[in-house]
Amino acid sequence: MHHTLHPVRQPSGSASLPSATRTAPVVHIEPSHGWSSLDLRELWAYRELLYFLTWRDVKVRYKQTVLGAAWAIIQPFFTMVVFSLFFGTLAKVPSDGIPYPIFSYAALVPWSFFAYGLNQSSNSLVGEANLIKKVYFPRLIIPLASVLSGAVDFVLAFLVLLGMMLYYGIVPTVNVWTLPFFFVLAMVTALGVGLWLSALNVQFRDVRYVVPFLVQFWMFSTPIAYPSSLLPEPWRTLYGINPMVGVVEGFRWALLGTNTAPGPIVIVSTCVALMLFIGGAFYFRRLEKTFADVV
Repeated sequence: MHHTLHPVRQPSGSASLPSATRTAPVVHIEPSHGWSSLDLRELWAYRELLYFLTWRDVKVRYKQTVLGAAWAIIQPFFTMVVFSLFFGTLAKVPSDGIPYPIFSYAALVPWSFFAYGLNQSSNSLVGEANLIKKVYFPRLIIPLASVLSGAVDFVLAFLVLLGMMLYYGIVPTVNVWTLPFFFVLAMVTALGVGLWLSALNVQFRDVRYVVPFLVQFWMFSTPIAYPSSLLPEPWRTLYGINPMVGVVEGFRWALLGTNTAPGPIVIVSTCVALMLFIGGAFYFRRLEKTFADVV
């Protein structure tokens, strides 16, 4: 959709009209046709709405819960405990010379952010059906706010990771400055896939039943419980087709100093993540004009 602004013309004999009335713009909301541009300027114009929707999602998530934001720490922490017991202790899975609990938890921190963003964004349009039907705004804001709201959980879980590193006597490497890049890569991946699934979910409600299976399969195809170093080249580099491989290995390399520098993997993961995001954004914009009618 796009706006067309036309100033109201002053009719004859209307000199007494207030100046605000004579110059008030008229906004025509027209449906887009074909493959529309992303119109990022319009998205920026609605940045305050993005902020309020993001903060609302954060507050609603823990409203009337006993433990509140502690769930952001409990979920990845207990997953780490289970992984450490079964994969680290019983199965003796290698961990690149890092104590297995912190090896797995360092991967679970970005993974939990990604999984939450993917789950929330894929169902975001259906959940905001009433808002979509009543008010016009760039619909991209809804899945974007869903992904951004997970940043609070990420920060809390990351603080626990720093505490675990202190406990194990591990000092962050000089590569720690690259962490914001890997965080953005996880966010772009979650949003890219979320845009595809949220648009499809409006048309086909089966998508919401598929997403949990997709996330579960994606988790075990990502080197969280095991290192990617188990794969020889060139398969290890091709493993980066899963964008979360680059994120997870990047986190471990930047924080824990693993010997497996993820250079080629990160390049492949970044390219795939960008393709998912750009393709998802344009597909989302193409179907955007039908959301209010179908949802």
